[in-house]
Amino acid sequence: LKIKKTSCPNLRYYGTLDPEKLPEASSAESKWVARELSNFEYLMHLNNFASRSYKDISQYPVIPWSLGDYSSEELNPSSVREMNKSMGALGSEERIDVYHQRMEHSEQGDIPRFQFGSHYSSPGIVLYYLVRLSPYTEGAISLQNGRLDLPDRLFNSIEDSWKNAMTEVADVRELIPEFFYLPELAANANVVDYGVTQSGQRVHHLRLPPWAKGNPFVFAAKMRRALESEAASRGLPGWIDLVFGRFQRGDIAAENLNLF
Repeated sequence: LKIKKTSCPNLRYYGTLDPEKLPEASSAESKWVARELSNFEYLMHLNNFASRSYKDISQYPVIPWSLGDYSSEELNPSSVREMNKSMGALGSEERIDVYHQRMEHSEQGDIPRFQFGSHYSSPGIVLYYLVRLSPYTEGAISLQNGRLDLPDRLFNSIEDSWKNAMTEVADVRELIPEFFYLPELAANANVVDYGVTQSGQRVHHLRLPPWAKGNPFVFAAKMRRALESEAASRGLPGWIDLVFGRFQRGDIAAENLNLF
């Protein structure tokens, strides 16, 4: 009796379920613990293991806000963002109450309960951040049916974007890797006309925090330095659990204000 070997053409592995990626994940974790990999490098490995890629804007790599201060003239060690909390959990008690109430009233029929109706990562968020760089400029225009979004809704200020993510109920966005190595995202090098806001301000180069001294390279360097700090390293395992690990689903996700 000869047994014919069969194949499963429709079989697909997702995220860390891919058996070929499991040894790689284990090796990367060991190197990270031994400080042979930086925090940024390890997060990029995790994004890869979770099938997040620069090639797929719907599953683009995600990196946490590394700082919680975008308004001061100078940074201090306490400026590092609390990494072990989701963006929704970092806001006010009033905003947190809204998420809890939403979960209590959201489960209807086949719709599972949820706390957040919007996500920390999406194609719209990627295009929002990279609107000054081609081909993302064209992507943002395509998303808005042939024109750029209203000037007041464009990515114009780091400080304002952070405040929105801390105060707006529908905004819990995280960052993308480019904030930590690509200062060009802040420059309107193609001199695109992004329009004028209702307050009369022309949208041009990205408005950086005061501590960046108007220099996109300083901004990227300080963002990266914060991500690699001891304070960030201590809290990062909690953020990893929220985005890639055990706090993504079920009751434990709800307890950590992380139910999407």
